Amino acid sequence: MTDLKLIALEPDDLQIISAHLQDAVLTVGDIAYLPREKRFASLVNRFDWSRAHQTDSGSKNASGKSAYERRRSALRLERVTAARLKNIDLADTKRVLSLLAIQFEPQVEGDPAGSISLIFAADAAIRLDVECIEVEMRDLGAAWTTEMKPEHSDDS
Repeated sequence: MTDLKLIALEPDDLQIISAHLQDAVLTVGDIAYLPREKRFASLVNRFDWSRAHQTDSGSKNASGKSAYERRRSALRLERVTAARLKNIDLADTKRVLSLLAIQFEPQVEGDPAGSISLIFAADAAIRLDVECIEVEMRDLGAAWTTEMKPEHSDDS
């Protein structure tokens, strides 16, 4: 499969990146906020949902089980003016976080400035104040198979 490279400059674009990064896992040590550069970056292991839909249609690995895939990816946000953490201890660099969604909230409706929140399982979050949406997600080439597919309970 071709490596993904996605750029978001508006809320609809950010929703696409959020969908591709749903269920990505990362460690606290893979997070970096660089205030002088106004940049936030992280390495993640994203679950390849596009491939999962193909796999669910019949692809199996050599042992006859469904073969899903995770890919090493980078997430970069520019024009970040502040970062706040909820239930994340930066000293706990080995802690694994599971990304559920990325959301944008404008300061004022129609204004490009606002906050981008990375929402994680276990009530953890990173809230980044931004001058505007400037986000890139890029696969780094490394990929591996897994038999585990993230499960989500049906809230309806």
